[in-house]
Order: sequence, then structure tokens, then C-alpha cells
Amino acid sequence: MTASDTGSSSGTSTAATLRLPALTGMVVGSMVGAGVFSLPSNFGRATGVLGALIAWAVAGAGMLMLALVFQQLAVRKPDLDAGVYAYAKAGFGDYPGFISAFGYWASACVGNVTYWVLIKSTLGAVLPVFGEGDTITAVVISSVGLWAFAYLIMRGVKEATGINAVVTIAKIVPIVTFVVIVIFALDAGVFAENFLGGQGYDTGLGSQVLSTMLVTVFVFLGVEGASVYSRYARRREDVGRATVVGFLGVLALFASVTILSYGVLPRRELADMRQPSMAGVLESVVGPWGAAFIGIGVIVSVLGAYLAWTLMAAEVLFVAAKNSDMPRFLRRVNAKDVPSAALLLTSGLSQVVLLTTLWSDDAFTFTLKLCTSLSLVPYLLAAAYALRLGVTRETYTGAAARGYAREFTIAAAATVYTLFLVVAAGAQFLLLSCIVYAPGTVLFLLARRERQQRAFTPVELGLFVLVVIGAVAGIVGLATGWVRI
Repeated sequence: MTASDTGSSSGTSTAATLRLPALTGMVVGSMVGAGVFSLPSNFGRATGVLGALIAWAVAGAGMLMLALVFQQLAVRKPDLDAGVYAYAKAGFGDYPGFISAFGYWASACVGNVTYWVLIKSTLGAVLPVFGEGDTITAVVISSVGLWAFAYLIMRGVKEATGINAVVTIAKIVPIVTFVVIVIFALDAGVFAENFLGGQGYDTGLGSQVLSTMLVTVFVFLGVEGASVYSRYARRREDVGRATVVGFLGVLALFASVTILSYGVLPRRELADMRQPSMAGVLESVVGPWGAAFIGIGVIVSVLGAYLAWTLMAAEVLFVAAKNSDMPRFLRRVNAKDVPSAALLLTSGLSQVVLLTTLWSDDAFTFTLKLCTSLSLVPYLLAAAYALRLGVTRETYTGAAARGYAREFTIAAAATVYTLFLVVAAGAQFLLLSCIVYAPGTVLFLLARRERQQRAFTPVELGLFVLVVIGAVAGIVGLATGWVRI
């Protein structure tokens, strides 16, 4: 689900004439976000050119399979239109469905915090009081901004076509300009030196690639939104084409920003750059105006994306509550038809995460990785549901069986890839995710009580116990220093 999903469905009949170029633009807009501006430093810390090339090849293939899975599910199960979590619920039961919904919502809330951190880090290059987005001043100002946006949304301020256009331009123009300038500034000697990571860099290639996986997923968050565009398409087959074309275009853009940066500065210098590191790379080529140019693009882009994703996060809770998968109080809307209770809970979790950045060693990286880790369970369960449909051949009978082999292969590949991501995330972020999931289960129990159902089935109880054990281990890890934020 992307920001575009939060709009009214009233315009569906009008939008149902969209052709391939327009659909492709929607796919691109849903995936290009704030993460791209942080790529040079995030990759510089982890790997050299070779590792980056492998990482983008793996991420590109895996995320494309995942995008195609969501497209398959949209066609095979059009009745499951409550969001990503509906697939987990349909395939594996109520509690896995709840975990998927709650994790997807929490991921969006944490992702919103990365926006505030990135804005304040950008301003911190000029106003040191903001540091790298993790000082007390930065957190206080970000908190004011967070609740100011909540107030505006409560008043009925919703994402508009004009805002979308400005935000899209603010994202794409700086990135394309960066790529063009850096191509001409590329130093073959620096690029060659960085190919294996630089002199003295002896980290294994496998470890290098693994350490980039959460970063690549973060920049592709929203890939599942491509599936919802089928209802807007003039021709249904254009949706699959738009998904592939848009995704490959975005992949080329992300990979270009990453790889070309290795031809400008040594890897170690890239690794030490403050965020947004694209600004530092461009500044090293053209001077201070380059950093200012990227910085303005970041701020406009991030503020627009923040509005959209806040609406999206509240919508996740609201839709789940309407389907009785969340407590009834989250169905409440105000006089402006805004899901007020869901919005307040969304802003509240974002506030809590924002406060934790005061104790973080690297606020942006911490929130980026936690956001991505929380999104992995919803992605994994959706891919596994598509695979289950293939194994049981549900929806693959008669004329509908056409394309079975291709779709089964895609679902299997997407499931393997998301399992690989869970491993790549590591135990620390899995335990941190459990710390979020465990108390969130209170919402599940309230919804069950309202439906006059018992709290857990035996299988659900076993899953809940595992989540609690993970949460306890995570808290102990934080207390002892084994788990660090």
C-alpha cells in the first residue's frame, strides 16, 4: 500500500482510462522516496563497487519478484482488498494477519521518523544545533512538526494532485541532475581503487552484500503499491508492463547514484559522510551550491512524502478496524471524515520512536533498518500466501490455470528472497521488532473480545509466546548492550 491508496475511490471511473506512460509514472512515484538521497554513504560503509553491483542485482531481482507477486494476488484474489495484511490473514489465520497489519503500520510510523531525522540532518549542515538529526533541539522541533502535520490532517488537509506533482519533481530532478553531473566528473582511478573496497578493506564479499540488504529494501518500500493500479488501467495488461518498466527505471536510478559515487570519492570518505550523503558527493564536485540543491530537493520531497505516508499509516489501522481486525475505536472519524483515532495512534508511535533517536548511535541508520525489518513479516507472509495458492492450486483451475508455472516460480522466488532478507536483517532487529509486536498484541486481544471470541487458538498462542520471548530477549539485549540502537 502506498500513499496513493489513501485517496478516495470516487475518482476510479475517471482514472480508469490511464495508459501505460501514466501508470509507469505512478509506479515510479510510489517507489522513489527519501532513501535514495542516503545511498552513497550507506553503501560506502558496507561495500565497494563489486559488492554494490551484486547487491543491486540481488535486490533488483528479488524486489521485482515481490512486485509481481502483489500483482498476481491482486488478479487472483481481487476480493482481498483490505491491504497487504489481508493476504496473511487469508493464508495463515487471524493472529499472523494482525502481526502483518500491525507490522506494516509500525513500519510506516518508523519510516516517518526517518524523514524528520533526514530533514534535521540536512539543516544540520548549516545549523549545527540540529547535529545529524539526533540532538535534543532536532527532536523537539521534529516533534512540533509531527503534531502540526497531525493537526493539519485532522482539519481535513489531504494529499492533492498539486502536492504530488511538486513532490515528484522535487525527487526526480535532483537525482537525475546528480547522475548527469557525476558521470562527467567520474575519476577512473578512484573508481578502480574502490572496486574491491579500497586498500586494507578485507571484509568478505558475502558479508558486504548482506549488510546492504536492508538499505535496498528500504528504498524500494512501496513496491507493493503497483498492484493497486490495476483498477486505474485502461488495459489490464498495461499494469504488469508498467510494474516492470517502472521498477527497472527506478532500479537503474538507484544503482546509478550508488555506483557513480564510487568514482568521485574514496569509499572511506563516502562512509563518513553525513546524511543526505548525495549532497556531500555533489558538493565535492561542484561546490557548496550542489549541497544546497540536493538539500532543498530532500526537504520538499520528504515533507510531501511525510504527509502521504502519515495518511497511509492511519488508513491501515482504519481499514483493519472496519474489518474487525483492530478494535472498534480505530474506526472513529471526525467531522472532516479523517480517521482521527488511527491518526492519533500513528502520531503517538512516531513520537515514541523519535524520542529513542536521542540514544541512538546513528539515528538515521537505526530508524531505516527498524522500518525495513518491520516490513519484512508482511512481505514474507504475502509471498508465502502466493506460494500456498500455487501449491494448493487454488484459483488455478480450468481457464484460470494459464500462467501457473510462471506464477508459481515467481511466488517461490519471492518467498526465498524475503526469507533471505529476514536472515540478512539479523537477530538484533528481529528482537527489536518483537519489542514492537508484543505490546501491540493488546489491540488484537481487544478486537477479539469485541467479537466475543477467545483470545488465541492453540497455534496463535504458541506464536504469541515466541513473540514475547523475542521481546524479552530484546529488552535484555538493550540493557546489557548486546542489542544497540
